[in-house]
Amino acid sequence: MPTCLVCQQPPTKRDGYDRRGRQRYTCRRCRRDFTQLSGSAFSGYRWPAEVILAALRWYLRYPLFARQVAELLAERGVDVSARTVLTWVQTFGPLLAKELDRYRRQLGRRWYVDELFLCRGSKKHYPYRAVDQRGQVVDVLLRERRDLASAEAFFGRAVKRWVLKPDQVVSDHHQPYVKAVKGVLPGATHIRTGLHRRRGETTKSIERSHVAIRDRLRCSRGLKSVITEQRFLEGFEAVQALGRGDVLLRQLVPSYTLATHQQRVRAVVAAMHVLGARLTKAA
Repeated sequence: MPTCLVCQQPPTKRDGYDRRGRQRYTCRRCRRDFTQLSGSAFSGYRWPAEVILAALRWYLRYPLFARQVAELLAERGVDVSARTVLTWVQTFGPLLAKELDRYRRQLGRRWYVDELFLCRGSKKHYPYRAVDQRGQVVDVLLRERRDLASAEAFFGRAVKRWVLKPDQVVSDHHQPYVKAVKGVLPGATHIRTGLHRRRGETTKSIERSHVAIRDRLRCSRGLKSVITEQRFLEGFEAVQALGRGDVLLRQLVPSYTLATHQQRVRAVVAAMHVLGARLTKAA
């Protein structure tokens, strides 16, 4: 039997069923009623987790508008608005990314860092991103300014997220990176280089990594604030990591064997359902 979500005590008896036919339990200590899904992040939503995860995967994996995702759901008998799809992405994208970190492959010690220019009307936002030597995305952080404070915030967030400091940091000639690396990563060697070089380190790997996110952001007209953009970017990088193979799929789907592209796609879908089942409500 499941334990109480409040006092963490096992239930003493069954207490009928809720309106959806799920078994309800009663805790003797706090007298609270709950079901097995009461602690799930999807509890209280009209549509089941499978529908929400499908919308989340389509929106974050493919260059689709929220309205187009709503139309795909409507073909399957699910009537939701484009605003609902965006709300699901903003709510469950960061939760999925946080849960996925437990199954990511080990990061390398050489980080390539760069920032993008993202225009929203007359305003410019700057997503800071980094990849390791194998192309795995380290982190992404959206900032309103391109300065020293933003670079320091990005490195601090990445180190705190992974509890790992790189041995080398490769960047372009953006001046704030010099002081940011010295201040946040004093033990790392900073290499300043460029994209077009005949020999030595280049920033080609991080520039290539920007391609997917640049293509996807062209269809993201509803992202108008730093908060919503950051949540979108976290979910986007999580779903992309599943597709690229940066996640240990066999830990999530034990029956998975790398054979064909179609099998990988089905394994990614199964992995998202496994991760979704482990999402819990924020305390």
